[in-house]
Amino acid sequence: MRALFYGLLWVLSLPAAADAVLPAPITALTARGLTVVDTFEAPGDLSGYVMRLQGRQLTVFVTADGQHALVGTLLDAQGNDLSEAPLNAAMSAQYAGAWDTLESSHWIADGDGDAPRVIYTFTDANCPFCHRFWQATQPWVEAGKVQVRHVLVAVLRPDSLPKAVAMLADEDPGAALGRHNRAYEQGGISPALKPSSTLAAQVQTNTDIMRDLGLGGTPATFYQDAEGNVLVKQGMPGDAEMALIMGSSKP
Repeated sequence: MRALFYGLLWVLSLPAAADAVLPAPITALTARGLTVVDTFEAPGDLSGYVMRLQGRQLTVFVTADGQHALVGTLLDAQGNDLSEAPLNAAMSAQYAGAWDTLESSHWIADGDGDAPRVIYTFTDANCPFCHRFWQATQPWVEAGKVQVRHVLVAVLRPDSLPKAVAMLADEDPGAALGRHNRAYEQGGISPALKPSSTLAAQVQTNTDIMRDLGLGGTPATFYQDAEGNVLVKQGMPGDAEMALIMGSSKP
C-alpha cells in the first residue's frame, strides 16, 4: 500500500538515544514538550504514536529503523485518512469522564430541553468564533433537534467575565445569550456593573474546567458519536464537521 504524508510538522533524523522504551525521535519530541498518549498499529513497517502538544493531539509515524519520524496525517492510496481512527480513539479515552463534568458545570441552554441531542461548547462572550458557532447552530436549535449548552468562560478580555455574569444573572439566560449574539457586532450584552461573586465564581470554575481538560481556546465543543464516545472539536467547525457534531445534516 502506497501512502502519502501531508501536514508535515517535522521530519526527524537523529542518532540513537539511550532509551529502553521509546524510539529516539519520540524521545526527542517529548523533550520538545510533547507527551505520548497512545500507540497504534500503522501500515507497512511504521509504528504509530498519538502525542499531545498544548491540548492538541497528533499522530507520529516512526520508521522501522527507529531513527526517523514523520509527524502529521497519513493517507493510503485511496485517500483514506489513517490517522483519524487512532486520534478519535485516544480522544475518546482522554475525555471519557468529561461529559459528567460538563453536565455539572454552569451552562446556559440554547434550545429545547426535550431535544434528542445535547452538545456542550466552551464560550467566551468576546470570542468571534463562538459567535459564528452560535449562528451556525441555530438551524438545528430552532428545529428542536439539538440543545446547545454554552459553558461560559472568561479568557479573552477583562469584560468577558462581567458579560458572562450578565447572561447568567438574567431571568432568562437563554434569551440573554440570544440577545448577546444578535447584538454581537455592536458589542453584545452590557457587562454586569457589579458582578455577583457567586456567578463570577461559577464562570471561573468553568474556565478552570476548560484548562484542566487541556483546551487552549474557544469554542471547544463536546459531542458524542453513534457509539456514545465523547469527542471534541476545537475551533470553528467546517460544514461537514457541523453535521457530525449536530448529529444530522442541516435542517
